[in-house]
Amino acid sequence: MAQAYCLLLRRDLAGVLPAIAWPPGIVLSEYRPELAEAVHQLMERGYQQGGGRVPTLQVWRERFESDAEYDPALCFIASDAQGIVGVAQCWTSTYIKNLVVHPRAQGQGLGRALLLHAFSVFQQRREGFVDLKVLEDNHRAQRLYESAGMRVVRREQVPD
Repeated sequence: MAQAYCLLLRRDLAGVLPAIAWPPGIVLSEYRPELAEAVHQLMERGYQQGGGRVPTLQVWRERFESDAEYDPALCFIASDAQGIVGVAQCWTSTYIKNLVVHPRAQGQGLGRALLLHAFSVFQQRREGFVDLKVLEDNHRAQRLYESAGMRVVRREQVPD
């Protein structure tokens, strides 16, 4: 099997950030343990489309909620009338761990809105920049990140 690579992208948070345009009907909240199953299901679905993998619900929840960088106020949940349609899971180290949008909400600007919201929250915390990693062959996600001002810092091998 060919070796996979990811890109580390960074966004400088100095200056004015673009305005956030939330799609109609979206309500934003933060992570709560009772949302774990729905958030996990969305992440599984997102990883099927964008590559990578997410552990089982129990393992994911244990790792997520016990991580030293976990802060529920940095896990942004976007919902519409039918349920959760987007998640931006961020760490206190100014890192966006996961950004996933449900297929029925894709193409409406929700991913960009979640990304810009994360930037804004980190900027309010007086952080200088925010990072994330994306698989090198996930061109759709790369275009989104670059359109929001993120730039490639380095290319890394994905551990097996």
